[in-house]
Amino acid sequence: MANFQDKVVYQIYPKSFCDTNGDGLGDLPGVTAKLDYLRDLGVDYLWLTPFFPSPQRDNGYDVADYRAIDPRFGTMEDLETLVREADKRGIGLMLDMVFNHTSTSHEWFQRALAGEKKYQDYYIFKEGSPDQPPTNWVSKFGGPAWEYLPALGKWYLHLFDVSQADLNWENPAVRAELAAILRFWKGKGIKGFRFDVVNLISKPAVFEDDHQGDGRRFYTDGRNVHRYLQELVAAGGIEGMITVGEMSSTTLENCIGYTDPARHELTMTFSFHHLKVDYKNGDKWALMPPDHMALKNLFTLWQEGMQAGHGWNALFWCNHDQPRAVSRFGDDGGPCWKQSAKMLGTAIHMMRGTPYIYQGEELGMTNAHFASIGQYRDVESLNYYHILQQQGKTPAQAMEIIQQRSRDNGRTPMQWDASAHAGFTTGTPWIGVVDNYRTINAAAEVGDPDSIYSYYKQLVALRKQRPVIQSGRIEFLYKDDPDLLAYRRWDETGERLVLCNLTAHDASGQLPRRRPRRQPAPLRGPGAGTPRLSHCRFCSGSISFKRTPAGPLRRLCGRSLLRGGGFFCPSPLSNGAKLCYTRGDRASTPKTRRQPRILLLGERIPEGRPIHAARDATAHAAGRTRPCVPGAGGPGRPGRRRHPDRAVHAVYPQRDL
Repeated sequence: MANFQDKVVYQIYPKSFCDTNGDGLGDLPGVTAKLDYLRDLGVDYLWLTPFFPSPQRDNGYDVADYRAIDPRFGTMEDLETLVREADKRGIGLMLDMVFNHTSTSHEWFQRALAGEKKYQDYYIFKEGSPDQPPTNWVSKFGGPAWEYLPALGKWYLHLFDVSQADLNWENPAVRAELAAILRFWKGKGIKGFRFDVVNLISKPAVFEDDHQGDGRRFYTDGRNVHRYLQELVAAGGIEGMITVGEMSSTTLENCIGYTDPARHELTMTFSFHHLKVDYKNGDKWALMPPDHMALKNLFTLWQEGMQAGHGWNALFWCNHDQPRAVSRFGDDGGPCWKQSAKMLGTAIHMMRGTPYIYQGEELGMTNAHFASIGQYRDVESLNYYHILQQQGKTPAQAMEIIQQRSRDNGRTPMQWDASAHAGFTTGTPWIGVVDNYRTINAAAEVGDPDSIYSYYKQLVALRKQRPVIQSGRIEFLYKDDPDLLAYRRWDETGERLVLCNLTAHDASGQLPRRRPRRQPAPLRGPGAGTPRLSHCRFCSGSISFKRTPAGPLRRLCGRSLLRGGGFFCPSPLSNGAKLCYTRGDRASTPKTRRQPRILLLGERIPEGRPIHAARDATAHAAGRTRPCVPGAGGPGRPGRRRHPDRAVHAVYPQRDL
């Protein structure tokens, strides 16, 4: 699997990014026009939210055709131009794939409505009477999760809007269709994919009422979800590409499974627990100040837990579904607006994982603060404005909640300059621009060395320059101090201390002691000691230090590593085997033998090589671990004595590790 530890992703909501034809909607040529801005920022990938044909009931997440471009965003030629121009700047494109559900306008659903059994099996239809839904599950957008179709005499499942019918992943034909869609876009030059609410795709074998909640416990991280993802990655041909899954109400254990390189599922995952610390009693629509202790505890749990389990986090504060972080956790409109925006960026970008920047976050863009419900466009916000009043809230109270919680807070137009409509469009924008655009905009910040933009640019550059930020270990500090989010990153190259004040007042504390530069050697003996993670210089994946009979490992590829063990590369070969390498660093070792020889499965080392295998890899097919000691009858230099601490080991299969 490729290495994404030093990469940074920039998320674009095309509808609100840049409009080039004056119709008030952002478009693909608008993204192309801003590529130099994004290159200057230093990002590696652009994740574009859906621009496929759609009725736009859920702002593009109700897809009607997975293989086409919605004309309001441009043409296929526009996309090909964008891919080509981004490639020239070293930037890859990621598409947002909504595979849990389709729009009810999709051809598959329309053919199901017409009575075609094949396409009815593409969705989750249940027989029933009009007054009795199959279960009491609640839609995530409010109301029942089932809709009755009188013409068919059946109910269909929609975990989201009524226009978003859930796909039946139990059907192999559905899985084959979705894999083919990935291959189609890969052929267009797309470099990665984000999968929307992908941990909801596996539904239960038996549908039953939920008397404890809204039904999510029956379909979240479902029984077959890991198998389906492995199949999708293999059949879609996306192994080694950057992939990220949006995980709704997930668990740490499942996210470790989704992102462990040995599982061949996803590169990384989004989890949202840290963005619920201002939900009173867990209710999104009940307001409270952020609970800083809960925030710290969640970061500690997920960062250290994913580290221990070989998982990988997608790091983020903002996206198209979330309010702006500086309004939520910072000082929107106050004297610490700039400082708090920089602090929030630091907190995320120095952590273990791959950072994501949402458009405008690098400028310190804020919530919309719209005064009227008529200014909002989000279907969830419009639904809950009425639901909240039905629950007893006054219109003013409901409006205050919408102002803080609406997804439209992240969907207002990108603020490019101080001209009309923030330079987003020459027409009338599809949604209003935030009033502060005259002072918060890209033109004002790009040339200012003290701006939030310049600070984010430095954060991106630091990740590329410092291996300790890319792949170092993480440990959280000051765990009892609610005001201070603090942690250290360290590896064999050094240590970095990160201190983030979550408040507007001064925070004080005693600096922690530095960690010892060298860690103690693990216990003697094969397999003894705690596995340690670092970065594999061969496959760019994570590695784990491990004792082997071959003696101490001291240096590899010019970098100081821990004493007392070898390491294995978790990237499997074609038959699922893995490799383990050990090498000593004796002063007498000739230069020709300084670099380890990588022994591949079935490879015979050509005669004359200084390091070779005494036996080819077929000798290890039975699942044994056996040293391939050079010399003594090997094809290179027969009979020459070789030190065992310069041996190469092939380890088969994973269970031996």
